[in-house]
Amino acid sequence: MRVLYFHQHFSTPEGAGGIRSYKMARKLIERGHEVTMVCGRHTRGQTGLQGAFRGGLRRGHVDGIDLIEVDLAYSNRDGFFRRSATFLKFVLRTVRLIFTERYDLLFATTTPLTVGVPGIAARWLLRKPFVFEVRDLWPELPRSMGVIRNPIVLSALSLLEWCSYRSADRLVGLSPGMVAGIRKRGVPDARIALVPNGCDLDIFTADADPWRPKGITDTDVLALFSGTHGIANGLDAVLDAAAELRRRHRDDIKILLIGDGMLKPRLRERADREALTNVIFHDPIEKHRLAGLLAGADIGLQTLLNVPAFYQGTSPNKFFDYIAAGLPVLNNYPGWLADLITENGCGCAVPPDDPVAFADALEHMADDVMALSEMSKNARALAERSFDRDRLGNRWVDWVVNADEAARTHDD
Repeated sequence: MRVLYFHQHFSTPEGAGGIRSYKMARKLIERGHEVTMVCGRHTRGQTGLQGAFRGGLRRGHVDGIDLIEVDLAYSNRDGFFRRSATFLKFVLRTVRLIFTERYDLLFATTTPLTVGVPGIAARWLLRKPFVFEVRDLWPELPRSMGVIRNPIVLSALSLLEWCSYRSADRLVGLSPGMVAGIRKRGVPDARIALVPNGCDLDIFTADADPWRPKGITDTDVLALFSGTHGIANGLDAVLDAAAELRRRHRDDIKILLIGDGMLKPRLRERADREALTNVIFHDPIEKHRLAGLLAGADIGLQTLLNVPAFYQGTSPNKFFDYIAAGLPVLNNYPGWLADLITENGCGCAVPPDDPVAFADALEHMADDVMALSEMSKNARALAERSFDRDRLGNRWVDWVVNADEAARTHDD
């Protein structure tokens, strides 16, 4: 089968972004299928293509994937309107590919939601099977965060969401909340599958060479956050906890924030203003180097803004990287991941907006070496037992490539 795969933020492991689409494309190829990946450029990502752009596109093969890259840059530091413009331009420049490429099935994965447009067009204009993967619930999340308030924009996004879900022959949700959100749109359970993010056990191994950035000693307890520094990530909660630790004179606990994003300059300014010398900022790093950093850390920080829509509706890459590396996780919001952490004894879950509880948990984890060691073992065991990317990838491929059967039922 030939699969035309749309993911605007695609990256190989050589980049600092998520690699779910890379791994799933590789799994398709391993199972005997062909993949053409359509993507844009991302400041943290790395597609692997080096040639010149011609007519706004460049094309090549990367690890067996036929790759079409659009000369359209995207950055986590971009504001809302610039991001929106980039999303729309990507659709306008790529939707024509559904008429020119050879493929048997179209697969599209968010974000952004606009990536569903080529799938809708291919489904109804060309009768091609369409599978849609939901990584975020739009417009529910931006509405809950207050990022989008314009009722016309919200209505347009809601309509696009409905059309994408109802046009798709099969859908994939990455969390229980995403599956529930799809179901609420009237999609039958028979067309929805839960395939969460996975753990790259081949990258985060015991053989990873541990390292720590400058300013963090071997005797420090290192708690790190790896990911976007944006509104949704709620990193002011981490600085609040750092301030509380400073008041307690726990300078032996260092907090490392790895990544980039729109709020990073402001977070840096706040840390400088409040003399939070226990907070260190670091640029994004590619996966294999991240594996060594996680191997040298003690605690992984999983934080989000206190928005109820996040509780069941997210499946963050960082959580799965942490547990794959056997890193205990400190989570600051309720929901399915907090439940996983508690039930499997692989970290601590604290209430949102409570810097004292956050600092207490960091102190407890730092001071109880035996408990921290047990959490580490439990984290890796959970990764191997429930989130091995290789096993999840096989389940995902089985679901996707049989969508032509669902398409016949859908047409009926």
